[in-house]
Amino acid sequence: MALSNAFKEQMKTILGEESDLFFQTVAENQPPTSIRWNPSKAFSLPENNDTVKWNNDGVYLEERPTFTLDPLFHGGAYYVQEASSMFLAYALRQINKLSEPQKVLDLCAAPGGKSTLLSSLLPTDSLLLSNEVIQSRFQILKENMTKWGAINSCLSRHDSKDFKELTDFFDLIIVDAPCSGEGLFRKDPKASDEWSPENVQLCTGRQKRILAEAVKMLQVGGTLIYCTCTFNHKENEDNAAWLMNEFGLEHVSLEIPSDWPIEKRRQGYQFYPHRVKGEGFYIACLQKPGAPTPATKKKKHQKTSALNLLSKKQVATLQNWVESDQALSFSIDQKFRVYAFYKTHKEWIEKLSTSLYHFVPGLHIGDLKNNKFIPAHGLAMSQIAHPDIPKVVMEKQQALHYLKKEVPTINIIPRDWAIVQYEGINLGWIKGLKNRYNNYYPKEWRIRMRIT
Repeated sequence: MALSNAFKEQMKTILGEESDLFFQTVAENQPPTSIRWNPSKAFSLPENNDTVKWNNDGVYLEERPTFTLDPLFHGGAYYVQEASSMFLAYALRQINKLSEPQKVLDLCAAPGGKSTLLSSLLPTDSLLLSNEVIQSRFQILKENMTKWGAINSCLSRHDSKDFKELTDFFDLIIVDAPCSGEGLFRKDPKASDEWSPENVQLCTGRQKRILAEAVKMLQVGGTLIYCTCTFNHKENEDNAAWLMNEFGLEHVSLEIPSDWPIEKRRQGYQFYPHRVKGEGFYIACLQKPGAPTPATKKKKHQKTSALNLLSKKQVATLQNWVESDQALSFSIDQKFRVYAFYKTHKEWIEKLSTSLYHFVPGLHIGDLKNNKFIPAHGLAMSQIAHPDIPKVVMEKQQALHYLKKEVPTINIIPRDWAIVQYEGINLGWIKGLKNRYNNYYPKEWRIRMRIT
């Protein structure tokens, strides 16, 4: 890997005598492979693997497998996530953001690593909005969140400037800002070719715009967590200091064990690949001073909700599909898509649906046309699918061919809809038709590589 002289000089200034070890690590070492398991799914973690110090749900793998050929990966049993970025969970526990209901925004959420982490970490009375502005990246985010099976999250596709009607709305905002990617050079050597001091400056300015708009959405007393996968001061603690000077945010310090080789900077914390078993990562926790503003009653002149809730009669059609749970509400859109979310989130989701036009109000569980329910992939991936829905258990080769959207031979054809399982993990739907069945795995998510 060729590193530019300008980047080398930058890192020499930052690391001094450690820079040689840093360059050697980046040039020679393969990045460690780590996964974070989904606590809502019955998945046995690999044995004899090191755990990630700052996240008990994360483990390192001895070598990187071909995840595409593991049905458990497609079933959302785990997420392949860089270990350093799992530190977000530790930071949230430190700042005590898990004890009360939170309205949480992951503003730059694709591909979904931090959103899946947040979805598992937050209690069910908290609501997560995962946002991504770029259409292609939004589709990846949607896929990963659907496979994770989360009910306590919604999706949106907006630029940060589009959130004007959500001033002072969120209690917690995560800004994993687009950056120069210095921390990913050994994972993606092509990224080093795109690096330049000019690009660093460009990223710094873009981050400031996003952060300034994020601050407006942050409730008084709320917390903004700013993170990047880079090393330089301009994109990291300089931007954190700018937030403090420009908007009066206060830096929140974390207590980190002395044997964790994480560097404390002026504002925030830095991970280096030659010190930790992970990639480059920076994180800073910043609080908007003051007491939270009490909720106000809805005014008559405010916009009506864009949510269209199912009638009692329509909800009754779901009784054999969704496990009976009085905690759930359901909405339907103009394309007859049905979404599930917790009743406790109804008021928040109404506000979001009124304020955002590219908004997905929960988990898509199916379509309802002429009082007939057609299940969606999200229902099979979730924990709310009715336990009496028939299951078809497949071995690994069968499962992989199913995930290619083929029709592998099975012993018994189901009479109607059934969920395909592999090692206890749901993979998707099939539908029996006399002596054959149709494969309803989403076409756009199918395995495209050859299976040997």
